[in-house]
Amino acid sequence: MRKGVIFMLIGMIITLLFFMIQGSEVKNNDEIVQRQVFQQILMPFVPDKVTFCGKEIPLNKYNVRESFERELITNCYLHGSTLQTLKRANRYFSVIEPILRKNNIPEDMKYLAVAESGLRNVVSPAKAEGVWQFLKDTGKEYGLEVTNDVDERYHLEKATQAACDYFKKSYENYKDWALVAAAYNAGNARIKEFIEKQKTEDYYDMLMSQESMRYVYRIAALKCILENPTSYGFYLGDDDIYPIIPVETVKVDTSITSLADFAHQFDISYLILKEFNPWLRNTFLTNKAGKEYEIVIPKKGYTDYDKKLQREKKSGWFIGY
Repeated sequence: MRKGVIFMLIGMIITLLFFMIQGSEVKNNDEIVQRQVFQQILMPFVPDKVTFCGKEIPLNKYNVRESFERELITNCYLHGSTLQTLKRANRYFSVIEPILRKNNIPEDMKYLAVAESGLRNVVSPAKAEGVWQFLKDTGKEYGLEVTNDVDERYHLEKATQAACDYFKKSYENYKDWALVAAAYNAGNARIKEFIEKQKTEDYYDMLMSQESMRYVYRIAALKCILENPTSYGFYLGDDDIYPIIPVETVKVDTSITSLADFAHQFDISYLILKEFNPWLRNTFLTNKAGKEYEIVIPKKGYTDYDKKLQREKKSGWFIGY
């Protein structure tokens, strides 16, 4: 009898200890989960109406809305990249916008440059280069000089004008800016082929490569973020925006044997010269034909990063190398 009671008590104690251990593990797991949840991942704000170049994007179509949301999510959560684009946009748009207006190109096309390069002079795997990402042959076709010494794909003003010429030529074919943007990505020949085979001239109803199908949605998403950054969690004060640095222009119609020596004549470094003139691709400039080039030099005192520079009006421009 006693043995039975003893065994019963032992069993009760073991059972109690088991549940105490289990409860402790559950509590510890809850604490672990709480500690691991260190941020909230929220769905970005999706406007009721989104336009591109004055035309409303048909978000009422499920596939269009989902494609747009994909790009909005992607770019909202590319925190570092999107934040840097917001910081540099003022500098680049101050050059791009007047050229677009001069050519009667919708201002929204400036966001195409953001989609292409993040407003940086980059080189793609296909060897497209500069902010507007021109291939070598395409750049030459649209009037850009591309040599070992000079590559005007890196000249923001001239490359923007070349992009405008491309846009105008494409618009003559399609009369639709979404297709113009798609043609910039896929090429005019491909867009014509899609139109003929698919019997539609509506970008939002067209089957293309994944990159081309995402392209206009990416541009529209970037437009939303850059025009309303606080709606997407990006908060920048005036001092956070990269200021526009006033420059002076020096005209040159001869060869320059040493760009370093040339830079020192204006009390700047070779590095700063290349920062402001990324289209100069060598350590010298060969100019046997006597062509006139315009080299920009930052005005004295404006390369110092201080509050005076931040308060300056938009009286010049700066292009990062």
